[in-house]
Parts: sequence; C-alpha cells; structure tokens
Amino acid sequence: MFRKALNLIKKYDTIIIHRHAHPDGDAIGSQLGLYYLIKDNFPSKTVYMVGDIATRLPFIDVCFDEIPDETYRGALAVILDCGASHMIFDERYRLAERTLRFDHHIYCEKIADLDVVDSTYESACGLVAMFAKRCKLQLSPLSATYLYMGMVTDSGRFVFDSVSARTFELAAFLLSQPVDLNTLYYNLYAEDFSEIIEKADNMHKIKFTPHNVAYIYTAKEDLPEGSDAAPVVSSGLVSLMHDIKGVFVWVNFTEADDGVHAELRSNRYNINPIAVKYGGGGHKKASGCTVPDKETAMKLLNDLDELSAGELA
Repeated sequence: MFRKALNLIKKYDTIIIHRHAHPDGDAIGSQLGLYYLIKDNFPSKTVYMVGDIATRLPFIDVCFDEIPDETYRGALAVILDCGASHMIFDERYRLAERTLRFDHHIYCEKIADLDVVDSTYESACGLVAMFAKRCKLQLSPLSATYLYMGMVTDSGRFVFDSVSARTFELAAFLLSQPVDLNTLYYNLYAEDFSEIIEKADNMHKIKFTPHNVAYIYTAKEDLPEGSDAAPVVSSGLVSLMHDIKGVFVWVNFTEADDGVHAELRSNRYNINPIAVKYGGGGHKKASGCTVPDKETAMKLLNDLDELSAGELA
C-alpha cells in the first residue's frame, strides 16, 4: 500500500491535502508533516493545504489555502486522520482526479480511491512516518517535528494502550532529525494560570452514573465567547476524568451550534459502537459524535452506563 501511495504522489503535479475539521494535534501534524515531506522530496510539485484554524493549538500559525474548484481538476487529493467522510473539511476533495487516504481510525467506509488504513497505529502521524521510512523518503526537521507532535498528542504522551514497540521505533526515526523537544512540549502543554484555575473549577462539574461512568455536561450559555469554543472546551474537559480511580468509562458533552458534541473515552472497554450508533466513530477507546440535543445525549450516556454495567457484571 505504501508503494502504491508513493506512486500516486509521484504521478500528480498538484496535490491538495485535507483532514478532519476542528483539528487536533494528529490531524494538523499529519497534514503539515506530509506537506513538508512532499515538498522536501518533490520540490517541483504544487502542494496545497485546506482546512480550518487549529484553535486547540494556537501556537501553530498556518494560513490554509483558499483555492477555486478548478484547482482540483487533474489533481490528487489526500485525506488524513479521518474515518468518516462527513467529518472531512471541504468536501471538494471529491472533485480531484484521484484520492488517497492515510488513516488510523477503525475502518467504517471507503473514502478514497486508495485507502491506506491501519487502526493498529497510535496516530495518523505514525502511519505517515512509517510511509516515509518504508519508502526511504528524505525527512526534514520541520516534517519530523510535526509528525512527532501528532504521535505525542494522539498517544497521550505515549501512555495509551495503542502505543507499541513500533511507536517508539518511529519516534526514534523522527528524532533522528533535530526536533526541539523543549519548545514543542512547552507549546503543547504550558497553560496560563487562569486556565489551571478554570480546570479546577470544572472538576466540580463531574457527575457519575449508577455504574460509575463519569461525565460533564456544558450548556451553550456557559461556553466562553468565540465560534470555536465548543470543540476546544470539549477536548479539554474530557481529559479531566481519565485518572479517576474506579472510573473506566467517561464522556464529555458540550453544546454547540450544530448540536451536542460528545467525546467518549475508556481505558478498558470498546466504546466505539456507541459512538457509531449516534453517527460518529473513532477508536475502540476514544471516539466522538455530535447528537442533536441534550435528550439524545442522555440516551447515549445511558448506553455507556449499560455497557459499564454489563462489563462489570
């Protein structure tokens, strides 16, 4: 599959890179990492990146390309870190002559002409790194930095059980380049003191179902101002519950303009089928979806509680 992907990239002079909307570290890391990987190895190619601003990662100052429909004619579109077509930012990828996908989510639908999908990888960045390694592509410090960032963030700093010996093999491959780890980790994890206080306040919002599923529900009126507040809050609050003793399933609900964003997590059980049931997807132990209202969100919560009850029985 890697060789077929390389042949597609070699064939096209214009390449347009997509990924999912509201990008996390893996989505933006794989997009930027692949962008520089292609430019480093095929400098004559024209490569575009389309997408929304990475509000979760404000230190990444990238202006994404605004391109007309005509750009897709005779081009290759590459989709990264996306398991469901409705989550891809800018559906015009369908206008391209050929499409290619690199993804590590559980396979649920064919999206591209060539799907390079392997859910055993901890990150899409890890998959792209293996593509670079297997195809013996030139790796620059910039490409290595972005790919390493995605591996770090999607593996929870290398603590999730998706991490394997291969993860560290690829991390070592990327760190063969001079990646500034001090700066990268500072940008990723340093917080304003006010944000730390806010997290402490949010800890008091955690509630529990009868079978110990932890959850937080944030109403729209309680969100900070800004059109991108919901995804930032949603991804931030779900991490508050991952180390509570005796809690093996947790979920964060955040109201937004398009519905209620649900971030589902577990350190023991497969919660992905529940996310899929409500129109989402992801991984066995980390999935997400958007439901229309609070009533539906509570039905989802009840399903998680029943899962926990059955697993604990």
